[in-house]
Amino acid sequence: MTAKPVRVGVVGFGYWGPNLVRNLDRLADAQLVAACDTNEKNLGKLAALYPGVATTSDLTAFLSGFGLDAVVVATSAPSHHAIAEQVIAAGLHCYVEKPLTLTSADAESLVRAADAAGVVLMVGHLMEYHTGINWIRDYIASGDLGEVLYLYAQRLNLGKVRAEENAFWSLAPHDVSIVLYLLGETPDYVSATGAAYLHDGVQDTVFASLHFPSGKMANIHVSWLDPHKVRRFTIVGSKKMLVFDDMEATEKIWIYDKGVEPAEALAYGEDLSLRFGDIRVPWIQMKEPLSLEVQHFLDCCASGETPRSDGRDGLRVVRVLEAVGESMAAGGAPVSTIVEV
Repeated sequence: MTAKPVRVGVVGFGYWGPNLVRNLDRLADAQLVAACDTNEKNLGKLAALYPGVATTSDLTAFLSGFGLDAVVVATSAPSHHAIAEQVIAAGLHCYVEKPLTLTSADAESLVRAADAAGVVLMVGHLMEYHTGINWIRDYIASGDLGEVLYLYAQRLNLGKVRAEENAFWSLAPHDVSIVLYLLGETPDYVSATGAAYLHDGVQDTVFASLHFPSGKMANIHVSWLDPHKVRRFTIVGSKKMLVFDDMEATEKIWIYDKGVEPAEALAYGEDLSLRFGDIRVPWIQMKEPLSLEVQHFLDCCASGETPRSDGRDGLRVVRVLEAVGESMAAGGAPVSTIVEV
């Protein structure tokens, strides 16, 4: 616990803002001071739930009038860049819900601005704070899985259909951040195909392939047009294989002792053998990822340390999302995802 709570303000109390406010309100390291929203109904809801929190619809007054240390931005994605830019210019630490921005150029400008201002810039890549994901990251580091060869992720459902953004921008930020976090690498290029079956020009089904300099690859399949609700990814290692299923309440991780190994004394022409071993389901003490994420932001504000999901992490994810769109527009041609800040 910090000696002095971080004075935090929140911009946006619509879809995701209430979850962030709930956590900020109950964490001892935060003092929730003020909230800003252009929607008066949203402000009314917040005031009824948290009568001690000041409310305003004026962003300028919000940033200058309440003695804030940090701001949490939970507005719609198109407004992220402009609001975060003002937060950083005011010299305040800034948390932005994913995606950081809608273009890599805007994301890069925020990273540079935060560096120049000496403030923390963090992105709400929630899954990087998921207990199960971090267990998997540690398991990969232990070597028990062997070398990661490839992985694939599926995030599917029937709906929620959007007209203002394609399914990859809507659904895949989580999966892209997971892939980059687990592999500890940034892809050098992506290729993708998609189809717009429901709204012209808005892909509701996307298949994207990410290629990494190490030779690893990842495939991400997202869709609003599928009979199953799926939140799953599979990692194939040189020793074992692992499945993470976020739709499972408790048994989220399954480890398969399966693989292909060089064989000895086999029949002529055979040089590989298949191994089918046990299945292990580890027990993991789950904690609310959002609570862990918000606490991490508060800790970084207090210490000045770089967040796990910092602005550069947000930039890398945005560049992948952007490049997937460019690849789809180019008929699946590979598109570079390299960014340097």
